[in-house]
Amino acid sequence: MKAWRKHHHEALKLDSRMSIPYGARLPLCTSISFLCGMALGISHGSQTAGLRFRAENAHRLPTSPTGWYLYHKSKNYNTALGGVKEGLRMGGRIAFWTAGLLAIEDMCDRWRGRKDVVNTVVASLSVAGGFSLWNRFPITTAARTAKTGLVFGIAFGLVQDAVGYARGRRLGYVDFDFITGGGGGKGRKEEDEGLRFEI
Repeated sequence: MKAWRKHHHEALKLDSRMSIPYGARLPLCTSISFLCGMALGISHGSQTAGLRFRAENAHRLPTSPTGWYLYHKSKNYNTALGGVKEGLRMGGRIAFWTAGLLAIEDMCDRWRGRKDVVNTVVASLSVAGGFSLWNRFPITTAARTAKTGLVFGIAFGLVQDAVGYARGRRLGYVDFDFITGGGGGKGRKEEDEGLRFEI
């Protein structure tokens, strides 16, 4: 039983994208995207909050050392608070769209029965379309967003395929015999039957 579990775990890693099963890849990528979004949001939000505070108080600048001390203290507080709020907001948004991308990609993987760049492109274009609809972008902006999603999907999908192929995962568009239904597909079927017989 222990040997079967080990073999099943190795087979699952081999068949998974980036050698990470979907159950582990989803929270990992979502957490990383949240942290990246939070870092960007804190930087942008703190700068915006600082400029807003200066603009709102430009007509009542302090005239004493104590007043300047309280002014800068209030400014730092507002800057930090604005940065944290914007960081959480942006991190949550990026994590949400990242989770959507991975979920659609995994759904396409299961539906098509293979993991390749096509599913990643479909997922990235779907997320780009959903993002454009959510923000009510005009046609030109939506087209630019779709183009960015297409480029990202192709690049990210090819990277995943390259990693999977290097670790031994078969790719339909690389293995010509498998595409044409020749010896490659037959050999894979025989390998799968032999694996089931050994288990």
